[in-house]
Amino acid sequence: MSTLKYYDQPDLLQHKNRIRIAVSLFYFCQGIAFASWASRIPIIKSNLQLSEGELGTILLMLPIGQLVTMPLSGKLVSKYGSHHLLPNTAIIYSCILCLIGVATNAWQLGGILFLFGVFGNMCNISVNTQGVLAEDIFKKPIMSSFHGAWSIAGFTGALVGLLTLNLGLTTLQHFLIILGMVILSTLINKAFLAPPKQGASEKESSSFKPDRTLISLGIIGFCSMATEGAMFDWSGVYFHDIVGAPENLVIVGYASFMVMMASGRFVGDFVISRIGRQRTLQISGILMFLGMMLSVVWPHFIVCTAAFMLVGLGVACNIPTVYSITGKHKTIPSGVALAMVSSISYLGFLMGPPLIGYIAELFSLRYSYGIFACFGLLLFIMTSKLRVFKEN
Repeated sequence: MSTLKYYDQPDLLQHKNRIRIAVSLFYFCQGIAFASWASRIPIIKSNLQLSEGELGTILLMLPIGQLVTMPLSGKLVSKYGSHHLLPNTAIIYSCILCLIGVATNAWQLGGILFLFGVFGNMCNISVNTQGVLAEDIFKKPIMSSFHGAWSIAGFTGALVGLLTLNLGLTTLQHFLIILGMVILSTLINKAFLAPPKQGASEKESSSFKPDRTLISLGIIGFCSMATEGAMFDWSGVYFHDIVGAPENLVIVGYASFMVMMASGRFVGDFVISRIGRQRTLQISGILMFLGMMLSVVWPHFIVCTAAFMLVGLGVACNIPTVYSITGKHKTIPSGVALAMVSSISYLGFLMGPPLIGYIAELFSLRYSYGIFACFGLLLFIMTSKLRVFKEN
């Protein structure tokens, strides 16, 4: 089947549910690729004999890769369309994941992670643009379900990581399995991606100045995704080094976090309809703070598992809610506003983990988590004061 062309075609509305499935599966593929990397970080750290500071420096290559290619990614999406760019970058992203499995020293790992950041950024902008286009087709908010698919991918990635560890598979063998899954899903679903709006121009999608509201929304997203990044990249290390969990159980904390984040996203729309976006995000900020602090004060296996569940529930609705509000901007096209806010937010996801490593090197990993708990309080304060949450 050829790619659907225009929003006003009957075929587009007829296949809108298939489009939603396709976009969801691309979110899933990106999520499981990143989660697979995250699930192997403790093993890679151990195999390469890296300290917390060295690992933090290497992890910094991810946000550097994103930063240097962010303008290029936006131009490529604008020029070629997310429906063309996303299938290609999704496969390349997974191929680079496999290269991580053959790194034999810190320098190689750092260089590969730089490329992982480059193509991860292209995937991120493309897939979120697809989310916005799909929402336009449905004429109702569905962004939360897409991020729910990404969260399920994170949980699935944790389970696959746990399975491959217990089966004795190498990191490369693990990542090759993920590559095969991504290639198969891409070939099946690429024809059903949402096409760009008819008549949308590159000038319209790039010539604007971000206002204070968008910057504030980006900062709120940054706080949430920095916490997510800390949980993705360091939860396994935290359970291994601080909690003292056996090697085959270090993924439990990560998995508990992902379960609650995925569950929270699938019930998020219902909760928001009951208590409103502002109240939902205020409660989310408090849960983030309490969960992080509980893991610091009482680093016991069961307590930290429950604490990481609180953090997962706390971050669940933040990004989908921020993106939903961003798409309703009155003067800036929704896709453009979303690209700007998602870029700021995603920087938190990529820059948070290296910051954790540096703080851990100077003090301790527990101290790092204590500092990151403050992101929850900042999110609560900004959400309480930002007028746009009261208007939506």
